[in-house]
Amino acid sequence: MGKLTTYTISFLMAALLGIGAAIMSGTAFGQTVFRVIDEHGNVTFTDNPGRGGEALELAPLPSLPPGLSTATASVATPATGRPRGKPGQPFMPYDHFSIALPQQGAQLPERSTAVEVAIAPPLRDDHQVRLIVNGEISQTALHSDVFWLTGLPAGQHELQAELLDSSQRLQHRTPAVTITVP
Repeated sequence: MGKLTTYTISFLMAALLGIGAAIMSGTAFGQTVFRVIDEHGNVTFTDNPGRGGEALELAPLPSLPPGLSTATASVATPATGRPRGKPGQPFMPYDHFSIALPQQGAQLPERSTAVEVAIAPPLRDDHQVRLIVNGEISQTALHSDVFWLTGLPAGQHELQAELLDSSQRLQHRTPAVTITVP
């Protein structure tokens, strides 16, 4: 691994730790870092303006609403022709499977939101959840009960979560939650 890659990975890890600390404290402010290139062409990043270099302004990250413990970022994978089937009885071994946040009829102030799925008892290790927006897969199946949904266009959107078993078979779908983006 080259020096540039090592420095980049080190910087990213430090940045992620800093971002994590900011999120844990409830805020995620923008930060200025400085990109410094030494006489050998090695790149380092620092928050010390005394070392010189090019100032880079890091954009603030969105924070999660209180009560959400984790967020999962994933790439959206659109699907075509998905059935919009009705939710059935919860798949055993679950007594409860529904979208807790955002609530039915919520008006979002922004084009992004955390989506929290209430699952009781907690999600088994061999099961996964995926997020469906307007009948299309928005986020691939993950072992998580929280998703981060971004880039929603203005209008009404229907959210559902699907529970997949260890063989990636659909076992359950939540009732639909309709939200509005101004």
